[in-house]
Amino acid sequence: MFIQTETTPNEDSLKFIPGAPVMEMGSAEFLDTRTALTSPLALRLFGIEGVKAVFYGPDFVTVTKDSENPWSVLKPEVYSILMEFFSSGQPLFRSEEDRENAGPQDTRILDTDSDTVAMIKELLDTRVRPAIMEDGGDIEYRGFTDDGIVQIKLKGSCRGCDSSTVTLKTGIERMLMHYIPEVKGTEQVLDEEEKIAQVEFSKFEQRLHQTQQQAEKRDSE
Repeated sequence: MFIQTETTPNEDSLKFIPGAPVMEMGSAEFLDTRTALTSPLALRLFGIEGVKAVFYGPDFVTVTKDSENPWSVLKPEVYSILMEFFSSGQPLFRSEEDRENAGPQDTRILDTDSDTVAMIKELLDTRVRPAIMEDGGDIEYRGFTDDGIVQIKLKGSCRGCDSSTVTLKTGIERMLMHYIPEVKGTEQVLDEEEKIAQVEFSKFEQRLHQTQQQAEKRDSE
């Protein structure tokens, strides 16, 4: 078995392509060892120091690491685990129920959905999701507000990626607004931990700006 890798827009995420099917339908994301308990492969990958997220696509596995551990150390370990797993023929999930629950249910069209929401889900599933998966990520539909805003969560390599806002605004938003007049915009939904990280980063940027201003002031005196 030969496992290929592809870079993603997120330098801390790598897309591993084992040359075998991964998820028959949909995708699955694991953000900690607790959620990974349903999948033996994800659990083993979380055993590697520095791995902080695992994402399954149709024919790839995206592994996301922290910034402290280099890929030069992690890649051989990920290769070894993927090679052993896909060569063994083990099931990806512990049970059929775990597999069914892992895939996204967000774009399944419900009887209660309006025509607009049904069209949004159809576009996200058929046009947006395949393109996002090319970069090792996925999207999750979270809602459509009364003022025409489509709420979306970015997953896999797109989670926390610097270019995710650009992807959302210039790609997804533009396409949805083009095909569906009722759509007035998009917004990214963040998990609680992502909100905290965003606040901390803003504080860091402010401190950096203040330090720079103080240094410039000293230089001018």
